[in-house]
Amino acid sequence: MEPTPPRATGGLALGIGAYTFWGILPLYLWLLKSVPAEQVLAQRVLWSVALLAVVILLLRRGRAVLAAARGRTLLLLIGSATMIALNWLIYIWAVQHSHVLEASLGYFINPLVNVALGMMVLGERLRRVQGVAIGIAAAGVTVMAVSDGGAIWIALSLAVTFGLYGLLRKVVAIDALGGLAIETLLLAPFAIALLVYANHSGTNVWGTSLRLDLLLALAGVVTAAPLLMFAAAARRMPLSTIGLLQYIAPTIQFVLAILVFGEPLRNVHLLTFALIWTGCALYAWDSIRAMREVKI
Repeated sequence: MEPTPPRATGGLALGIGAYTFWGILPLYLWLLKSVPAEQVLAQRVLWSVALLAVVILLLRRGRAVLAAARGRTLLLLIGSATMIALNWLIYIWAVQHSHVLEASLGYFINPLVNVALGMMVLGERLRRVQGVAIGIAAAGVTVMAVSDGGAIWIALSLAVTFGLYGLLRKVVAIDALGGLAIETLLLAPFAIALLVYANHSGTNVWGTSLRLDLLLALAGVVTAAPLLMFAAAARRMPLSTIGLLQYIAPTIQFVLAILVFGEPLRNVHLLTFALIWTGCALYAWDSIRAMREVKI
């Protein structure tokens, strides 16, 4: 057996680190439970702009990023910025209102949503096993929609917004760092307007507590760090491996929802997750098989 190349090993560590970071994100957001979700989003956007600007300047990539964000690329980034803003807002709200279980469900089904979007929008071929996996996952979503329709919108909204975000970023000609920098820059005016309104209406939380201010200031790191780790991992390892690692985050969220946040795991959840996990397992198995066939 040949030893694993150090570059691949480092990529695996970075990938696991990125998805673990995203998995424990609810712990951070839970500490901000007293802050309105839209204000958390606004602070996240602004602190991300500041941090990413510093990183880009240090890497001397400012001109290249701005030059890339023109024409069709800029239009696509406006769309992706809208999708990621909606995704972040829904996720923050879900954590703050004790719906981490439903949020984790959304990210479990997201890979299958990606496959469906690829087929419908990009004309990608759907392998038979992928079709079965999507069908089983859809059955799980249907079970929860019929039994507990009020909560399934969280999972579906997260899966669809992140799926559309991924689709737009797949066709846009800019890297992860530059793309996120432009996206947050596009969102910055709205974030500033929201905080100005909150300040005038007397609902602005910033400045009322040193603890909350420090936590909100960390939003840039919380946003950028896992993304940079993921981007570095993607350059060092096969995309198929990264595709399997993506289940780390929702698995951690699922465990946190039950063991830390004490959310009830009802029978409808058990049945829904059983169907979703079956679909995910089929999808993962099919991805590994396809990867091996390509190598042969």
